Amino acid sequence: MSAVSRRGASRRRTISEINMVPFIDVMLVLLIIFMVSAPLMTPGVIDLPTVGQAQRQPDRIVEVQLDAGELLRIKVDGKADAGNPDSEGERIALPQLAKRIQALQNGSSQTPVIISADKGVKYEAVVKVMDALQKAGIARVGLAVRTTGA
Repeated sequence: MSAVSRRGASRRRTISEINMVPFIDVMLVLLIIFMVSAPLMTPGVIDLPTVGQAQRQPDRIVEVQLDAGELLRIKVDGKADAGNPDSEGERIALPQLAKRIQALQNGSSQTPVIISADKGVKYEAVVKVMDALQKAGIARVGLAVRTTGA
């Protein structure tokens, strides 16, 4: 019986390790190919929008202001009221906003409408204003941004 047990012990065991050398060789060849070919590739040209490149300033700008209490105010050309330039703007409810904006545009769908909101306002409220203007067919709607000085 001892002869049988010796035969079983002399058999080779299979090695279950992964040979990493071919993998490393392939990765080094790919690295060299990419290092050589990268400087030869020309980057694609991307046309990005720029600020302040308009042909001319629009004749009239309608601004919809949304404050922290989600109250809507309308200003035309930066003025709230011709009689009282220091007033905060004409208060209006969201359901009447689209009709009032269309009346202020005087039939010109190219009059831009700018939405400016307080930073404490929920994004959902701004989207509701944009949605109401879009449903009314107002074509040019933008968002006002404040740039920080360096």
